[in-house]
Amino acid sequence: METIETPEPKDVPRGSAVERLVESVQEMIAERGLAFGDPLPTERELGQLFGGSRNTVREALQYLRAYGIIDIRPKTGAVLANRQSHAVARLMTLHHKISPASFREVQGFRKIVESAAGEAIIMRANEGDLLRLEQTNRQLLECSDVEGSAHQDFAFHDLLVSLAGNSVLHASYLYQHNAILDIMTLGKENRPINEATFDAHQEIIDALRARDRIAFAYLLNRHLDFGMQFVEAENHSPGDIDGGV
Repeated sequence: METIETPEPKDVPRGSAVERLVESVQEMIAERGLAFGDPLPTERELGQLFGGSRNTVREALQYLRAYGIIDIRPKTGAVLANRQSHAVARLMTLHHKISPASFREVQGFRKIVESAAGEAIIMRANEGDLLRLEQTNRQLLECSDVEGSAHQDFAFHDLLVSLAGNSVLHASYLYQHNAILDIMTLGKENRPINEATFDAHQEIIDALRARDRIAFAYLLNRHLDFGMQFVEAENHSPGDIDGGV
């Protein structure tokens, strides 16, 4: 395969043949459960699979490479980029479409980080820390727009992780800021009701205050798993879903 030059990332015209092929490749990655580092079909195979010309396939690959989703390797061709933290975020945000596979990747990451944070908070946090969480959570009720609600939702979870007192853990969480924010925004676009998210956050705080590890783990996982409804609705048909993630 010839070397593909990396262009500056730019939007693909909506409804274009390139955009449709990019979306088809995204769906193929999710359906086949491809992991980062796995090879994609060749240019010819992609053209046959999705009915695209060679130029359309090459332009789509240029776009995917520019956004850090694939690498082009000698003799191997296009493979999913092993720069996982960047690639997951790009897969999440490309065309504002979140695949179930990408959702599970990011929410699985959140479960690990936020669960670890909760364990540390239970051991080290004081009442003042929990009051800060409650104050941040209350501010969610004051938000009247989707963007503000999503950012305030993230602020709560970001504070939760920061209270663990581990700068490396917190930095790794912040690295996924865009992907996490996209999940939260999607949910709130479908049903912008902050009360349900507020209540879920408060239950998590109450479990921390009671130093109940089992309740905390259960409530956190339930809270994060609930967001799968956003992705299923986005990829199939609109549904009645909660705005909190």
